[in-house]
Amino acid sequence: MENSVQKGHPKGLYLLFVTEMWERFSYYGMRAILFLFMTKMLLLDTDFASGLYGNYTGLVYLTPLIGGYISDRYWGNRKSIFIGGIVMAIGQFMLFFSASSLGTSMAPIAFYVGLLCLIIGNGFFKPNISTMVNQLYAPGDKRVDGAFSIFYMGINLGAFFSPLVCGTLAEKIDYKWGFFAAGIGMVIGVVVFELLKNKYIISATGEVVGGKPVAEVKESKNESSSTTIDFKRLGLWITIYAALWVGFMFGLKFNFVSTLIFSTSIAASGFVITDPSLTKSERNRIIVIYIIAFFVIFFWSAFEQAGASLTLFADQQTDRTIFGWEMPASYFQSVNPLAIIILAPIFAILWGYLGKKNREPASPIKQAFGLFLLAVGYLIIAFGVQGVEGAAKTSMFWLLSMYLVHTMGELCLSPIGLSMVARLSPVRLGSLLMGIWFMSNAMANDFAGMLSKLYPEKMVSVEKVISSETKYNLVLVDKSKKDNKTIENTEKINNIESLPISSVQFDKIKDTRVKQNIYDDLAGNAQAKEKSLFGIKVDSLYSFFMVFVVMAGVAAVILFLLSSKLLKMMDGIR
Repeated sequence: MENSVQKGHPKGLYLLFVTEMWERFSYYGMRAILFLFMTKMLLLDTDFASGLYGNYTGLVYLTPLIGGYISDRYWGNRKSIFIGGIVMAIGQFMLFFSASSLGTSMAPIAFYVGLLCLIIGNGFFKPNISTMVNQLYAPGDKRVDGAFSIFYMGINLGAFFSPLVCGTLAEKIDYKWGFFAAGIGMVIGVVVFELLKNKYIISATGEVVGGKPVAEVKESKNESSSTTIDFKRLGLWITIYAALWVGFMFGLKFNFVSTLIFSTSIAASGFVITDPSLTKSERNRIIVIYIIAFFVIFFWSAFEQAGASLTLFADQQTDRTIFGWEMPASYFQSVNPLAIIILAPIFAILWGYLGKKNREPASPIKQAFGLFLLAVGYLIIAFGVQGVEGAAKTSMFWLLSMYLVHTMGELCLSPIGLSMVARLSPVRLGSLLMGIWFMSNAMANDFAGMLSKLYPEKMVSVEKVISSETKYNLVLVDKSKKDNKTIENTEKINNIESLPISSVQFDKIKDTRVKQNIYDDLAGNAQAKEKSLFGIKVDSLYSFFMVFVVMAGVAAVILFLLSSKLLKMMDGIR
């Protein structure tokens, strides 16, 4: 009963805070080096790596649907978190094995197995720990929004120091140690949770939170309606699911994973909302979750460029030298979580203050403002890269400023969204609807990979690289070939006119400044590969970043205009 009488937040919140902090350390530490590992060590083509990154992060957010369902029906939150954490730790150690066996046939196998374990494990971990935050509080407790902001700060504490630790180990020593550190972080999170969960994870009335679900007792006349499978509804959505597969795979030319993510997300959402047991009020609230989730896709697809195209931008086009020391590109991924650690308490105080004055903006309005700030952030970086061509690099000030503004936008959208889903969801569908909420992140992350392919990668003529190779110890890598093997005989590439700058491997040059001088020399003669979106050319960094300005800005305006209608459908919940 200790939690029911304490004046502040329940102690269970801080246990969930620590558990999620270590899980996020594991995930973001790996994510900070993932794209660099794929392109620099596995020598994957940049476009292919972007697509793979999007598919992976998309599936990470799709599997919570399955994990949420299993938790609601069979395992409960606690068991799901434990199993998910163990599987994710195995995934990180498989990536460690992949990086330890580079040059062998086992490296790519271990890499893909590691990603698969992370995808499956996250499916059980992610929706359940978020759901448990709300269960620590009594219904109607106004501290819930503040609790999610504190919880979100824990997420970002892990996300802050993980790129510093894992990034330093990977880029300065060896990539395998970066993945190993991520695995150790996951193990710590699981152990802490298991040791302390029984003491602190309890409700406001002292009851166990997150235990195995107890079947509801129903009268016999109603039992058949709740347990009998509705074959008509099931058949309808299976048919719709098949049609979605055809549309995405053959109409829009999505790959298998992207088709799976988008088709499953849409069909699963439709199946839930057509559940005949839902009341009118419950259905309206779930529709609000779906509408907000749709707009969240545009936010995260732009925001998640941090792990893909923005990592490439930091690595190739940003001046990272500080007093003669070159900062690892992965360090920039610590800017956002650091800003959240600083700003999250301020936002929590702000929402609390406005709530006492009955002037706190409703959730849809907060999220519309978050989208607007995202557009502003990309407008800042677009302004900063105007005229940047060839070997020229931008000041890190522009990238840092963009991440700061994006952080403020994130604080208006992400923790508020988690709180909104927890409050609008029927109790019996809490984890399942949290899983569906994360499906919007699945589609957003996969879409982010597609958009990352628009990044204007610099191409250099093969003749220019060959002439440099005669003077320096360079190696060309033909990333257009599936085997990605090093081209040792330049005669074999006579049919290739140009290669991406990232395809030139400075494998024998030890001096960092010499490497940079050669890179600048090649980049000065490079041109951006022409790409397009809906027939519009994306041939410069400026045009690339403006894509996100327009996308996020339009979404913000539309969501703001819809907010009054959504408030009515929320039926008293703001």
